Amino acid sequence: MRKTLIAAALAVGLATPTFAADPIRGVTDTEIIIGTYTDLSGVTAMWGVNNSNTWRMAFDEANAAGGINGRKIKYIVEDNQYQIPRSVQAANKLINHDGVFIMVGNGGTPMNNAVMPDQIAKGVANLFPLTSARSMYEPLNHLKFGLAASYYDQVRSGVKLFVQSHGKKTVCTMAQDTDFGRDITDGVKDQLKAMNMTVAGETLHKPTDTDFSAAVARLRTANCDLVVVGGIVRDSVQIISAIRKSGWNVDLLGQAASYDEAVAEVPGGVTEGFYSMTPVIYVAASDPKPEIAAFREKYKKLYGKEPNFAAQLGYTAGMLVVQALKNAGRDLNADTFVAGMESIKDWHDIFGSPAMSFSATKHQGSNQSFLCVVKDGKWVAVDKAPVGY
Repeated sequence: MRKTLIAAALAVGLATPTFAADPIRGVTDTEIIIGTYTDLSGVTAMWGVNNSNTWRMAFDEANAAGGINGRKIKYIVEDNQYQIPRSVQAANKLINHDGVFIMVGNGGTPMNNAVMPDQIAKGVANLFPLTSARSMYEPLNHLKFGLAASYYDQVRSGVKLFVQSHGKKTVCTMAQDTDFGRDITDGVKDQLKAMNMTVAGETLHKPTDTDFSAAVARLRTANCDLVVVGGIVRDSVQIISAIRKSGWNVDLLGQAASYDEAVAEVPGGVTEGFYSMTPVIYVAASDPKPEIAAFREKYKKLYGKEPNFAAQLGYTAGMLVVQALKNAGRDLNADTFVAGMESIKDWHDIFGSPAMSFSATKHQGSNQSFLCVVKDGKWVAVDKAPVGY
């Protein structure tokens, strides 16, 4: 029933575009309209709010500097509460009522997957959504762009590193039984296959599961020496806790979804020694670089709190989109904008992320990741150089 309702909402909600007659939707002589649907009040609001805040910061800075090729950006954000039906409603408003030129930072893997087919059909590009799923840039599409290493890329890089440099021989997985979890398990299996190895054991769980004792016992019997965790925050913490309570001191490797302050700061040092691969390193407040200090101070002044990892991602993504708009020139349309994106080469943000490059055959900025570990309740980079596979 739920799938039927969502399908109906997509079919009806996005059926009649208000701006179909416009020669270039979302672009006037003085304005560029850009939209986002993301979680502002749901279970992932800590990500959605901070991320959309810094998209706005990047756009406001461009506007304050005189705009882009004579135009100012109008940025509209809608709350999807991390729900598919609300995402469909929000996309309907942004595309058909507001007439956005492009959509950026849309929150959630299943939400983007549900909305994108109709969005792309209407010529509205999808830029740097707040998810690391491969489907955000694969298969290659003129109007789809991903920011950095996907979950798949992250675990492939991590598994290769642990096998080659840490001598791991028996790799197992504990992952969600979701599209997100399958990206994790696919990455592990494909990398092991490339090294003539196989997964020694695997378990699947629902995002709502809380008891992992049986899964831990099963993998412990398989004598795993590395367990790749396909969880987000809550389930990752519960998996780590269950493994440590059992007395099993196996190495654990997560990915960007578990690279969160809430994981590192679990009381009692439960997550101490937990590894994660991340496409971008979270820069601590103590970082001495002037540009990072200025970014943090401005964010705190605007929003009354420290920027988190999602805020960092939003600022990087926003600056990239601003650069692409500049590259497109005054004659702005979907094709010139895409050409502007594809002309970006070896672009660096202020946070020390891997170089970002795009082309007509590559719509993912980077596929490299950093290995980080929880140490004394904080995430610490094991090596400042990113790795790939």
